[in-house]
Amino acid sequence: MSTVATSLLNQPREVERLVAGQPTSDGAGVKLNRVLTNNLQRRLDPFLMLDHFGSENPDDYVAGFPDHPHRGFETITYMLQGRIRHRDSAGNEGLVSDGGVQWMTAGRGVIHSELPEQREGRMAGFQLWLNLPAKDKLRDPWYLDVQGADVPEFERDGVKVRVIAGESHGVTGAVQREVTEPLYLDLHLEPGARFEQTLPPTHNAFVFVYQGALKFDSGCLQPEGRMAILANTAGSDGVRLQAGDVPTRAILVAGKPLGEPIAQYGPFVMNTEAELVQAVRDFQAGRLA
Repeated sequence: MSTVATSLLNQPREVERLVAGQPTSDGAGVKLNRVLTNNLQRRLDPFLMLDHFGSENPDDYVAGFPDHPHRGFETITYMLQGRIRHRDSAGNEGLVSDGGVQWMTAGRGVIHSELPEQREGRMAGFQLWLNLPAKDKLRDPWYLDVQGADVPEFERDGVKVRVIAGESHGVTGAVQREVTEPLYLDLHLEPGARFEQTLPPTHNAFVFVYQGALKFDSGCLQPEGRMAILANTAGSDGVRLQAGDVPTRAILVAGKPLGEPIAQYGPFVMNTEAELVQAVRDFQAGRLA
């Protein structure tokens, strides 16, 4: 069993509740597990949605996500396995493969597609939606592709940590955001290994296990396929978790709440109903990027 040598935390967060995802399909029929749904948007502000997809059956993913619009938020696509190409109406294009990240700020609007570049083998990953503050919802679109080999990571005490966003144990992630301050870690734990991460007490945070199982100091056991929402207890300073008897993989996500109204109509996320009406009109008139 591998453990951390010293503790960084005085009061680790407890698990508020465990959430099971909802099997659904999106795009042209891609099967996925929607873990963070609309009814959790205010509780987990600034995060709007989390989809987990994983299949070795091409029928579950080969049709991909043909042209569709976005406005008012950011999408973070993290590929665990497989290859997916994204294109948009402004001519931007990129390929994300094993371990890579595509970070897209839709801002005032884009029409884009995400299509698999494989017809066999396993396709697995996550797509996370991160809200934008009102002042940035109509900013220019922005993209960043980070290939798997370029995602910052470190290993210690039986744990490998891939730092997609934010900072962990002195390692700065691929992306930083000043307003929402997102932390996005992919954790690979050997059996029995422990990991600690400091978190501001006001940040909303969750852990999703996609292989193996985790246990927390409170005794809570988190099985594969469940999301643990971490309690925002006053005075808490982070999270401590431990793998069970098998290798375990999980993502840890946290961010600073915006505390702003959320108005959503499908792929448009604004602050008011009037802004949603305008978003639809702009889309219909071809005014998105």
